[in-house]
Amino acid sequence: MNQQSTHTFLGSAALIRMAHAEQDLTLLSTRLLAEIGDTPMIEHADAMLDLSTILQIKGEREVALSLQEEALRLKQLYYLAAPTGIPRIRLLALMTPGDLMTNTPLDFLLEDSDIALTILYVSTHLPFPDTLPEHDVMFVGIGESDETQALLQLLDTALEGWPRPTINRAEHITWLSRDRAFTRLSGLPGVVMPGTARVTRAALDDALQVRHSLSHLLADIAYPLIIRPVGSHAGHGLEKIADESGLQDYLQRTAGDNFYISRYVDYQDADGQFRKYRVVMIAGKPYAAHMGVSSHWMIHYLNAGMTESAAKRAEEEQFMTTFDEGFARRHAVAIAAIQLAMQLDYLVLDCAETKEGELLLFEVDNSAVVHTMDSADLFPYKHPQMRKVFDAFRTLLVRAIVNPQE
Repeated sequence: MNQQSTHTFLGSAALIRMAHAEQDLTLLSTRLLAEIGDTPMIEHADAMLDLSTILQIKGEREVALSLQEEALRLKQLYYLAAPTGIPRIRLLALMTPGDLMTNTPLDFLLEDSDIALTILYVSTHLPFPDTLPEHDVMFVGIGESDETQALLQLLDTALEGWPRPTINRAEHITWLSRDRAFTRLSGLPGVVMPGTARVTRAALDDALQVRHSLSHLLADIAYPLIIRPVGSHAGHGLEKIADESGLQDYLQRTAGDNFYISRYVDYQDADGQFRKYRVVMIAGKPYAAHMGVSSHWMIHYLNAGMTESAAKRAEEEQFMTTFDEGFARRHAVAIAAIQLAMQLDYLVLDCAETKEGELLLFEVDNSAVVHTMDSADLFPYKHPQMRKVFDAFRTLLVRAIVNPQE
């Protein structure tokens, strides 16, 4: 038998922070399950959506997405109060069903803020409700993927003439696919973005069988090359392939019918290390988010050994504290060109520097996480830097409200 819900919606950021701090979410999961009961009602939707997030964090993706679907069938709107308790800005975010990388993780950006967030989940089968809560500004927080392209195109038309300012135009988000981003960004001054082609498994198999080069698929392709399944993130399925036999082996053990291929650019520094940067662009201005240093070409911050190395942390601190007069100044022309090409007020770059000093782009995205979850004891320089990012995001909202025609 269901009981009246006593659960207040927590949202993904709060739950991910708890998991990152190695808090056991089992007790919370058990309580949410008991509250939901056997016959979920609309009053249990908040608990269901939070439980779905917990299950995703634990790696139970299919069960999580099924529970999420049921929660969104009951209710599409979810509310997070302003962390300070005083809501001075009412932000409405459009999001869509999916895993934790499907949407912009906005609630991470609202830490200690006076911004109240209402999330509206929409999709091709979840239309806008008849009435929406009052809001000061709307943010399109849906990430780009094969699954969201059609929705984003529909939203671009639906949001024309919206009575409140809108941040991140839906059509411009569609430009973030790897092949379309390459088309828009390659050739910009100071930017290196290797040619990227979307290819089918059949096309790659054909090339291998007749021992053709892959140049008919991508003009500047050569071994070693980079390959990944379409729709993958965080390095899943991403590999550097040395030759034809390596490509054949990759296809035999990797699922999927569509892949992105591009040439590999060696960005190893003279000391043998690779350095990868995450840069957040807010209203066209860049901000440092993190820097990973690794002896391996495929860097993810969590596997770069930053926690174990004081030297690496000192280098990241230097990157952050000198960012404006260092990295941002060196790449000012490239960054301005990227902003002009992509036309998004909130954008995240994962990038490096080539041996010639140009900006090497790996990915441009609107759904990468920017956070303060790292230990303040080990990373004391990060929290002040992230406060700059969070303040800049708030300023973006305020300017949109005050000058909606800009």
